[in-house]
Amino acid sequence: MFNYNTFKQKSPQQRFLFILGLVMFTMYLVLGVALIVWKDIPFDIKPAYRIAFGVLLIVYAGIRFYRLINQKDN
Repeated sequence: MFNYNTFKQKSPQQRFLFILGLVMFTMYLVLGVALIVWKDIPFDIKPAYRIAFGVLLIVYAGIRFYRLINQKDN
């Protein structure tokens, strides 16, 4: 799992890419939740497809987070 000591030992480039990965994870998660919760979305899409796409984005965010946390150092 995530080890703070390993995070401190990373190079600045690796830390930047880790933080960028966290930002992208957050963006996918927020977009997925927004698609599910937001009822008056500005474009026309059926509710079943909107919810399915939101769940798909949340699952993809979870996969990205899992891969980000379990990275091995080169």
